[in-house]
Amino acid sequence: MGFLRFVPAGLLLAGAVAIRNRATIRRPSPREILDTSIVGGLLMLGGMGLVAWGEQTVASGIAALLIGLLPMWLAIFAWLFFRDRLPLAVVVGIVIGVVGVAILAWPTDGVAALDPAGLAALIASPMFWALGSLYSARRAVLPAPALFATGLQMIAGGLILLIAGVATGEAATFNPAAVSATSWTGVVYLLVVGSLVGFTTFSWLLTVAPLSRIATYAYVNPIVAVFLGWLIVGEPLTPRTGIAAVVIVAAVALIVTARGRATSRETHDPAEVLVPDAEPGVAERAPVTETRRPSAETHVPASEPASPA
Repeated sequence: MGFLRFVPAGLLLAGAVAIRNRATIRRPSPREILDTSIVGGLLMLGGMGLVAWGEQTVASGIAALLIGLLPMWLAIFAWLFFRDRLPLAVVVGIVIGVVGVAILAWPTDGVAALDPAGLAALIASPMFWALGSLYSARRAVLPAPALFATGLQMIAGGLILLIAGVATGEAATFNPAAVSATSWTGVVYLLVVGSLVGFTTFSWLLTVAPLSRIATYAYVNPIVAVFLGWLIVGEPLTPRTGIAAVVIVAAVALIVTARGRATSRETHDPAEVLVPDAEPGVAERAPVTETRRPSAETHVPASEPASPA
């Protein structure tokens, strides 16, 4: 399913960009192809693939709550790998987020535990997404223009998903004739609205708006997903889910707001050296590495979609 969703979307997007820019576009270098494949694999297989797999046993609303913790993992990994500062408010938000996950997942009397494998996949999904996003924004050398890189990421990620599906035996049990019309409609919807529109639009936003502002999606997505899961497919909406939703959204709001304020202060601090193509909205201090300098291999921060959902 992931292959059918992302490869056609990537071919359409990359092909359209290549045709439109045929006079100036150049063939990606080996380094750009490697980094594109790394980012595509982390986002598509680690992010999208684990969500699709986990949602076989875990309700979509609960999945959205766990995926909504992406800003928490971004803050943790940015501190761990890039030594970004962690304001006290962000640390508090991380602790609250962990409490929210515990409320959601901890088995209690009369309440069945969530499927451990599905739960693990959905917790790991935003972790991979955060790693892919940070690598894309701060280390990867990606092709230009940005939309061309986005299309190539979808192609690479879709091919990696196909390899994973074959390796895990899915190809042997896949019968296209057994797929319902509703399911095919869902795949087409994800291809057009989720990949071509959503993924591409968010990639473009990352080049024109700060991450602290874009990340406010995380306030809204989980609540909408929980409500729609209950309304459309009858997923249970328990008091525990409601409490966990409030706790997790509060944690995300605290983390995003605190990081946004810290970024704003750094932006107005003349002692800071801002790197134009670093993670949008995040200041970095000198020295600037060679991947930040203009060169034939121009870094394009083209990937951190709204969520893996």
